[in-house]
Amino acid sequence: MSTPGFQIKVHSSLTSPLLMAGAPRQFTILNATLWAAMLLGLQSLWAIPGWIVLHFGAVMLTKKDPYFFQVILRHIRQKIFYKV
Repeated sequence: MSTPGFQIKVHSSLTSPLLMAGAPRQFTILNATLWAAMLLGLQSLWAIPGWIVLHFGAVMLTKKDPYFFQVILRHIRQKIFYKV
């Protein structure tokens, strides 16, 4: 129930996740660090297409669910209670 005459505008930046180049910020930093280490450390040029493919996949997953990376991290940290 709202009070007549009162409206609150909520800016979309307050509710949307932080993205870098279309992917979650944490994932993009982790991905870039990993592939930069491979490129500079191993001197492998195959790291560049691998980085592009992985980032493109993350962008596609972000379009489906913007919080997919947080869900994956939570799943990894979750304890297994039922041993089947």
